[in-house]
Amino acid sequence: MIRNIKDSPLYPIVNPRNIAFFGASNRFTSMGTNQLSSLKSLGFEGEIYPIHPKEQQVQDFAAYKSVLDLPKIPDLAVMVLPTPIVPQVLEECGQKGIKSVVIVSGGFKEAGQEGEILEKKLVDIAHRYGMRFLGPNCIGVANPHHKYNITFLPFIGRPGFIGMASQSGSFITQMFDYLADLNLGFSTGISVGNEANIDLVDAMQYLAACPNTQVVALYIETIRRGRAFIETAQSIVPHKPIVALYVGGSEAGKRASLSHTGALAGPDKLYEGIFRQSGIIRAHSIIELFDFCWLLGSCPGPEGNNVVVQTHSGGPGASAADACDRAGLKLSPFSPETLEKLAPFVPHTGSVSNPVDLTFTKSPLEYFDNIPKILLEEPNADMLLIYFMAPKENVKRAMKSMGISENQINELTEKLFDDQAKAIEAVKKNYAKPLVGFSFHNRQNPMLQKLQHNNIPVLASPDRAARALAALVSYGRLRETIMQNKI
Repeated sequence: MIRNIKDSPLYPIVNPRNIAFFGASNRFTSMGTNQLSSLKSLGFEGEIYPIHPKEQQVQDFAAYKSVLDLPKIPDLAVMVLPTPIVPQVLEECGQKGIKSVVIVSGGFKEAGQEGEILEKKLVDIAHRYGMRFLGPNCIGVANPHHKYNITFLPFIGRPGFIGMASQSGSFITQMFDYLADLNLGFSTGISVGNEANIDLVDAMQYLAACPNTQVVALYIETIRRGRAFIETAQSIVPHKPIVALYVGGSEAGKRASLSHTGALAGPDKLYEGIFRQSGIIRAHSIIELFDFCWLLGSCPGPEGNNVVVQTHSGGPGASAADACDRAGLKLSPFSPETLEKLAPFVPHTGSVSNPVDLTFTKSPLEYFDNIPKILLEEPNADMLLIYFMAPKENVKRAMKSMGISENQINELTEKLFDDQAKAIEAVKKNYAKPLVGFSFHNRQNPMLQKLQHNNIPVLASPDRAARALAALVSYGRLRETIMQNKI
């Protein structure tokens, strides 16, 4: 594992101060134009030098006919060019003294024998000039903490804590909107493409050293350096969790991977063993990948696998209990002390077994304050799973029936949800145990938005929440095993 992040070949690629941009024009339909627009829209604060053989100006920037004409040596060159001319342009970048390059252009090894020959030319040129490059056949990099995004889609949302290295560019760019809905975001997203020069292992090492990254996410179609991958992961896992999605285990997946990035995928059981040996948590879908990252990057590690379920509705509570059991989690009974503390808050229609089914509470804040505190203080509780139901219209209708004006209703509803979200966030901060929610409401629900804004993970079903909690437990066990083996 690298000691200083600036020693990584990815550092100038992820944190450039100035960029030479090939392939952007004044034609809004071109891919290069869109990628330069993404860079502008996030407010990149460095210098941008478009290179274009004909245009004197590209998107408000003075353009240069050749990279050799630039007034200074840029930190980075980005190429979105026709495949046949990429080697020549890379050669010119080497002559200029540029040491870091992102090659977005496709049509190399993934396209067959001729493309493979061209890709080898890129490797040889880079070696001759001491250059490092990402790609080819990649979508680029997004680092919102640096106001930097050279991918095809504009960045949506906020800078976050998930560092992702992906052999598919789509699972970076097309996740911007998805993560924004959860009030999450990338610390850095790296599309490695064909990995001709910089590969998944290099990306893992960078993300391990990245101070904005709390959890590492990997989308994998093949592992090209097996031993280095395992050793790198084992060095990272004691400090940061790694979650991986592998898609090449089926015959259909192998064929798709080969045509996508030229990847030679291996048997599913082999990768299962590699992940286990490496201490990596395996996800089985892209949704699960981000569910796991969400909790691993925002929750403390539980001491065991005992979970308490809090609900005010029997069906969701029973579903959560069933989901937890299937995920390998335990619902232990409460101590007499906990039962005594709960008694004043549970109506005669409620239940104080685990799950705790309150049916209703006298105060709208009790569900978000006193009750979760009691449950987290239970000695047999390692984590708390809460069902959140926020029927906004019901609250408004009740207020309206009391003769409260529309403006007052909106203000009171806003304040109620604010108070509840802040109360549960305070509880979460004061206890070193995971506190996680689930809800069947959509992400536009104002209560869910406020909970997520206040750093409460709320997943879309009890099954997803239970599997994510189980991932927290698994990480603790894998981390302990890795550390013991290194002693």
